[in-house]
Amino acid sequence: MNASPEPQLPAVSVIMPVLNEERHLSNSVRHILEQEYAGELEVVIALGPSTDRTDEIAAELVRETASNAWGRVHTVPNPTGRTPAALNAAIKASRHPVVVRVDGHGMLSPDYIATAVRLLEETGAQNVGGIMHAEGENDWERAVAAAMTSKIGVGNAAFHTGGQAGPAETVYLGVFRREALEQQGGYNEEFIRAQDWELNFRIREAGGLIWFSPELKVSYRPRPSVRALAKQYKNYGRWRHVVARYHQGSINLRYLAPPAALAVIAAGLVVGAAFSRWGFVVPAGYLAAIAAGSVPAGKGLPVRARLQIPVALATMHMSWGWGFLTSPRALAKKVIASRRPAVSAG
Repeated sequence: MNASPEPQLPAVSVIMPVLNEERHLSNSVRHILEQEYAGELEVVIALGPSTDRTDEIAAELVRETASNAWGRVHTVPNPTGRTPAALNAAIKASRHPVVVRVDGHGMLSPDYIATAVRLLEETGAQNVGGIMHAEGENDWERAVAAAMTSKIGVGNAAFHTGGQAGPAETVYLGVFRREALEQQGGYNEEFIRAQDWELNFRIREAGGLIWFSPELKVSYRPRPSVRALAKQYKNYGRWRHVVARYHQGSINLRYLAPPAALAVIAAGLVVGAAFSRWGFVVPAGYLAAIAAGSVPAGKGLPVRARLQIPVALATMHMSWGWGFLTSPRALAKKVIASRRPAVSAG
């Protein structure tokens, strides 16, 4: 009796928005092309207006893979430089039924695509995703990575710290069924940040399932300086407040902790400077808390990295809080005006 043939694996399109990614782009694409996946694969890179060698590196990748029967790299322009516009351009230029989002500084684990395709089949989900596994290449980046993967740094966010597999509000990056992306019309381009959350909200509103699994892991390279990290987390906080105004009921204590901490610390400094030194107890208590929290977070790291974890934590907390508190209502109104209703499969 002949054995029944194995089912053919679906072809996969990997979409990648990039802007000034010369440091990591080649390595990120290599992690895609070396996937342990037997199905057909393509990579579509959406090129923003970079000021470094990103475009040149991308052109080299296109040339190097042009003769490949499997794993060709293509590029599309993204003149706005905005991430959601890049994602939509790459989706439009891609052609396969499974769409994997990867950033230009993300490194897929070897079985990422194979595992994601299996999970799509097993769960019936429209989108599956896993852990954003921060890894540094120098002491500062290792400190940031430790902060980003600790509960004192990011609370109980499963895609940062891990957790049980199951339904989720949103996931890191994502591996989608193309039909779900096309059904919802892709990403809302007004969401310069938090576009993943907004798209996943529409998918869930239409009755689709978003699935988190710790089996899926993407290595992530942290920002290389305090200034870059502060800008990143300020934008996170700013756009999280937009999301809260866009969808009332989506806020929780984890999101309110940084702005509350910033407000209380600022008040303590004012009281301490103008009225009573007892006011300095509040900022001193915060510094003591992050110093204590840095000890378990920095386990196994070099001393110089461990000493920088409190700086990374304070930068993340205070920048996120400042972004949240200063997020303009006009921005939220503009985004709310662009609201797209969820589209159910008909």
